[in-house]
Amino acid sequence: MDVRQITAALKRVFNEEHVRIVFWNDPDREFVGSLPDIAVEGVEILKLDEIGSLEAKVRIELDDPDGRFLLYSPAEEPDYENDWLLDMRLYGRNFRADRASIVLRELALTQQHLRQHLEKRRKFFDSKERLQKLKSLVSPEDTEVDLDRKMLAVIARADQPELFNIVRTLFHAMARDDEPDLEADPAAWAQIERFELDEPFWAMVKSDFGYGDDGPTLKNLLIRLLVSDYAHHLARELPVPLRHLQLPRSGITNAVVCLDQWRDSSSKSSSYNVLAGEVGALLDMPDHLPGCEVEELVEVMTFVDVEKTIVQGLLDRVTSAPESIAPEFVGGIVARRQAGHWVSSVSLPEAQRNARRAVYEALAVAAQFLDLSNKHEAGFDFPDMAAMYRGYEAGLFRFDQLYRRFCENADVAADQGWDMLKPLREEIEACYCHGYLTRLALAWGKFVTAELPGRWAIDDVQHQYRFFDRYVGQWLNEADNRRAFVIVSDAMRYEAAEELTGYLNGMYRIQAELSSQLGVLPSYTALGMASLLPHSKLEHTEMGNVLADGQQTSSLEQRNEILSTVNGMAVKADQLLAMKKEVGREFIAGERLVYIYHDEIDARGDKFATEGDTFEAVRKTIRELADLVRYVVNNLNGNYVLITADHGFLFTETAPGDPEKSKLEEKPDGTVIAKKRYLLGHDLPDHEHAWRGDTAVTAGAEGGMQFWVPKGANRFHFTSGARFVHGGAMLQEIVVPVIEVKHLKDKGRRERTRSKRVAVQVLGTKHRITARRHRFTLLQMQPVGERADAVTLRVAVYEGDEPVTTIESVTFDSMSSNLDERQKSVILTLRDRPYDKRTPYRLILRDAGTGIEQESLDVIIDRVITDDF
Repeated sequence: MDVRQITAALKRVFNEEHVRIVFWNDPDREFVGSLPDIAVEGVEILKLDEIGSLEAKVRIELDDPDGRFLLYSPAEEPDYENDWLLDMRLYGRNFRADRASIVLRELALTQQHLRQHLEKRRKFFDSKERLQKLKSLVSPEDTEVDLDRKMLAVIARADQPELFNIVRTLFHAMARDDEPDLEADPAAWAQIERFELDEPFWAMVKSDFGYGDDGPTLKNLLIRLLVSDYAHHLARELPVPLRHLQLPRSGITNAVVCLDQWRDSSSKSSSYNVLAGEVGALLDMPDHLPGCEVEELVEVMTFVDVEKTIVQGLLDRVTSAPESIAPEFVGGIVARRQAGHWVSSVSLPEAQRNARRAVYEALAVAAQFLDLSNKHEAGFDFPDMAAMYRGYEAGLFRFDQLYRRFCENADVAADQGWDMLKPLREEIEACYCHGYLTRLALAWGKFVTAELPGRWAIDDVQHQYRFFDRYVGQWLNEADNRRAFVIVSDAMRYEAAEELTGYLNGMYRIQAELSSQLGVLPSYTALGMASLLPHSKLEHTEMGNVLADGQQTSSLEQRNEILSTVNGMAVKADQLLAMKKEVGREFIAGERLVYIYHDEIDARGDKFATEGDTFEAVRKTIRELADLVRYVVNNLNGNYVLITADHGFLFTETAPGDPEKSKLEEKPDGTVIAKKRYLLGHDLPDHEHAWRGDTAVTAGAEGGMQFWVPKGANRFHFTSGARFVHGGAMLQEIVVPVIEVKHLKDKGRRERTRSKRVAVQVLGTKHRITARRHRFTLLQMQPVGERADAVTLRVAVYEGDEPVTTIESVTFDSMSSNLDERQKSVILTLRDRPYDKRTPYRLILRDAGTGIEQESLDVIIDRVITDDF
């Protein structure tokens, strides 16, 4: 150290620390010659080898009691009993000019014996950058172990100077390439060895994790951490070939906490995925999983291979005994896995996450579908047509909805290679087509047979051809300043509208209510669309065209012409959505009524090339209609919006076979239009496989047009596709939805529409943790509903900002009104380290999606006796 550095160090001591007396012992006489060149303003240098201790004492305490002095001695500091200046030394300050001493002072360390340790680490301090980084981490009371750990953090570039973080950072560096090499140490390891910090590192690892191989390596440490985490969460004995890889019991809890925090890390969880996959392959994990039950694996998040084993286990449960399926059990397993790392972590590619979520969702939905089917195994027994229609509205539509949701999710999973669902798809398809649809057709068919051809009506159910009078005209006539928006989505059936209604009711300031109307027969586009327009009279022409008050109704321009008679207009949905706010407002200016036509389901489903995309089109329709409502309300100041359809549809994944064909040798005389699900004509005869009727009865349409519709779910023709059909009299086709949407402006009513996540509270008071694993019971305060959304919380105990337990994900999605059924337990594993029961610890529940704290409470950790034996 040169004179300039020594002078600067002394200036800091005297001027910044305001020390009056400084002792400088230089037993190696390194700086005897440099002493004349050292000068600090206002400081007198006394050489103790030239003046006696008594003279120095007199000069300092009597002659100049306010002066500042540097007492230099080219000898060791004397023992206490021989030190005549001991009293001054005690309230003064010692100074050393060797490198270790300067570092000691710069780090503001209080323990002087650390000089020797700093001397051992002198290579580390060759870099000012490393010294400055270490300086920001050091505390005055740090020990040798603390300093080594913090030096390791600097070298590894860890976020925090604690061992778990250092270990995770080193592992993270091993996985930066797409093909990591477990045999290759990260770049930082060479520096760790150069600065002789490898032995302290392994000593810390042994202390915290119990890993102490003769020749320790990062690869072997990683293997043992992963195997120990797997063993901890596995609810059965670890397979024999893996047992020797477990850490000692004293280190397992720390391994669990360390890996759990790694999986939870937003910056490093991607490396966990890569390295866990490498180790899983190295251990041949798929070979160790057969025979494990779902319940034994449900908490294991260590290896991705577990996901397929759990999926296969659930699949076996669902397919082997569908008659006794327990949807609550399946749903509980699914919720736990969907909230787990391998499904929810954003560190995974989106396509992988979506596929895994979809395969679990398909299983949960399949369990609900089969349970619903079991409840109606005997068929559908209703006293009359109205009761069965209402029964469909009240719950039978769930068959169609669950079937659609299953197929949707199964398709997403299959696209990513999850072909395990094939047996279940066959089971669900058979149950839907040959069970539900057949039983529904038989039960509903007897009522249709009794009604047609003379009657088509249901008590207290509005006819579709009275839509305008009932929902639009009546509302507009109540005040001159009212405006209505009508969204007509081609082929949107009731079950999709029910899902859309729930979605809309989750939107702020929106209130949506679902009802239905009895659709026209035949249930095809031209007649359905015409019936929704304002009219006094509907009629068929000789060629089957539909007129409203004598005007054509098939094109947008023709409908626009009709609507103009009531101060209205027609527009396509995509055209309107493309308009900016001001353009949209100008576009509808002066109009009291706006019909918005949306066509996604029928456009794709009614073509052979794209009919397989029907359910994808339904999903897109629900999203687009929600966007359309939001646009109308927010951009066009719409206060009253109606959403309806021209008809519904039938769709099955498999094409119909011979039993579903209604034999039609040739078209009867008088046929005007012949399609898969209906035939229009004049003077049609009866047919044993079809219902005959008159559109004057079923649609209020004059013109003497008659029709045939095949009985049940059968088809006449199979051109242009056969899996997607409409036109017939099945409930899926003629229960036409009507959603009334209102924009609430009253502050009180508006606030009640604000959607919130369900609240969750921790049961009990004065929570005291006395064992390494502690169970907390959490209560979902209200059922999930239209205005109360499910929530996934990440739960852990923290000391300050640092978790001291595992971080567990728990999803609260119960719709039950029973408090007991809304309780969930979470078990947290405590990191194995000293705890002080007087230290404030907090149990914190954070929203997994936003990271926002939802609940927090004090926890006492009082582990008087550890359970390491």
